[in-house]
Amino acid sequence: MSKGSEKATPGFLVWRLSMKWRVAVDRAVAPLGLTHAQYSLVASLYGMQRGGERPSQRRLADQTGLEPLYVSKLARALEAAGLLDRTRDPKDPRAVQLTLTEQGREVTGRAIEVVAKLLQQLLEPLGGLDSPRAREFTRDLATLLDAPLDPFRPLDPFSENETDEHETEQS
Repeated sequence: MSKGSEKATPGFLVWRLSMKWRVAVDRAVAPLGLTHAQYSLVASLYGMQRGGERPSQRRLADQTGLEPLYVSKLARALEAAGLLDRTRDPKDPRAVQLTLTEQGREVTGRAIEVVAKLLQQLLEPLGGLDSPRAREFTRDLATLLDAPLDPFRPLDPFSENETDEHETEQS
């Protein structure tokens, strides 16, 4: 464990790991003309297209966890770079469908290879990508991602259904 991490909270460690990963991916894909956020978008689109899907910007936002407005901004920049096409959905004129161009598929394929090597490097301390520890770590991360998190829900268990002791005694 790194110095100073022994007493760190899980939230702080998740944040630090996500920042470490974001910076590493940014640096790794920069030579390909991509940022980490753009990589997340094109790599997800790449996988969805391989599965036969031609997603809308909204669907891609849901897939990546990025805000729809941010996906729109990224898509415009990627379109200007010649990596993807944005077209109106014939079934829903409000929706914009995204498709990687030939150049976009080529750049994305190279970026996926670069990031896969980076992921292997990140997971070496756990025994590598295919190790039991890495698989368990992946399951734990998926569990945490699937857990509902409502920042507006009161965290104090007594705040919503709190019963006044005086009322209880009189009942």
